[in-house]
Amino acid sequence: MLFVTRQRLHVDRIATAWAIRRFVDPAARFAFVPRTTDVDTIAGTPFDIRGAELSHHGARCTFEVLLERHRLTDPALGRVGFIVRGADLPTEDAVPPESSGVRAVFDGLRDADLSDEERLRVGSAFCDALYAFCSGR
Repeated sequence: MLFVTRQRLHVDRIATAWAIRRFVDPAARFAFVPRTTDVDTIAGTPFDIRGAELSHHGARCTFEVLLERHRLTDPALGRVGFIVRGADLPTEDAVPPESSGVRAVFDGLRDADLSDEERLRVGSAFCDALYAFCSGR
């Protein structure tokens, strides 16, 4: 499937794309569109774009919505989601201590001179490590 999100990937979009490819659709392809793109014009499954069904809902970030929608109940993924939400929304209540470090890494990826494909590749390796950490491996 083709999944579409906003350009200049950051915390929630990278983590969600990683989870899509790792746990939902290993053959997933991704496209990156400008922030102003109308969700109704997107060919593919939009995520973390204003108006998309797969996006923030209430206090939950897109990553957490993906877990719920696809019934991904692995406790380590839930912990990753809690950390990602804290990194994506650092002013919310109950931000875990790991979130500030995760945000710093993803801020660096966002601001580096990388394409979105490179951000996703590097960010996915980081998400693999975060998942291993949350799994207690």
